[in-house]
Amino acid sequence: MVFRKLELDGVNRASTTLDGAAGKSINVAKVLASLGERPLATGFIGGERGRFLLGSLASKGIETQFVTVAEPTRQCISVIDETERRVTELVEESRPVAASDYVLLKRIIREHLLRCEAVVMSGSLTPGGPVDFYKEITQQANDAGILSVVDAQGLPLTEALEAKPGLVKPNRRELGATVQRSLKDESDVIAAMRQVQERGAVRVVVTAGASATLALHDEALWRIQPPSISAVNPIGSGDAFTAALVWRLVNKENLGGACRWAAAAGAANALSAMPGELERGDIERLAGQITVERL
Repeated sequence: MVFRKLELDGVNRASTTLDGAAGKSINVAKVLASLGERPLATGFIGGERGRFLLGSLASKGIETQFVTVAEPTRQCISVIDETERRVTELVEESRPVAASDYVLLKRIIREHLLRCEAVVMSGSLTPGGPVDFYKEITQQANDAGILSVVDAQGLPLTEALEAKPGLVKPNRRELGATVQRSLKDESDVIAAMRQVQERGAVRVVVTAGASATLALHDEALWRIQPPSISAVNPIGSGDAFTAALVWRLVNKENLGGACRWAAAAGAANALSAMPGELERGDIERLAGQITVERL
């Protein structure tokens, strides 16, 4: 919902209201599709909003295979204040699903692994969900010889590190929570990245909003400076970053070069009011404005 100016404790009338399917893994799928890839979106859906999500993805030509659960798919409202240039998210909490629902989801993923080039595990698990879920999927992806990507935080991430994921992509706050200490400057961030690498991650990419991204693979370290833009809505930019990063990595680009396109996609996403609704032309234009520095 877009407001010219949001007044708390008052009646606000939106100048624009847009409905769409979004959320971390959904955004990744939408951006991959806009880049010409053929993603498969999976997870849990329920109720009328779940059916709306399926219809929205189908209209974009995105293949889906979701597990239908008893609880309805949750809703998020992004409130954009154009005057103050602020975005506020009102997010419905997710609800628990049955253990049998996770069994079905694992089966779907296992059935599709051998025809995929990468598996992106994105976002939080449902309350009470198995904290080793991403670890198990990471191991299966590694066994199948495909890229495993974990974009999560907390216990699901720390558990997944034991299975040696091909890439983890926390932001600076999430990285600090993973290593359980405050990260005050870039040197702290790099030290924490190396610690996560030692714990199992093959590649570590740490985003920081409009500030520089850091990327680590083996001993190679890069700093990626994003372009300067006038953002409309930054929600989903991290997911767009992940999508473009995977797109370039499966096309055999090195991590630093892949991060150039990832940063461009993150910036392009912020130019649109709806998450994951970006133009490939914007990515290509912005990629030329990004500095990639080998440290």
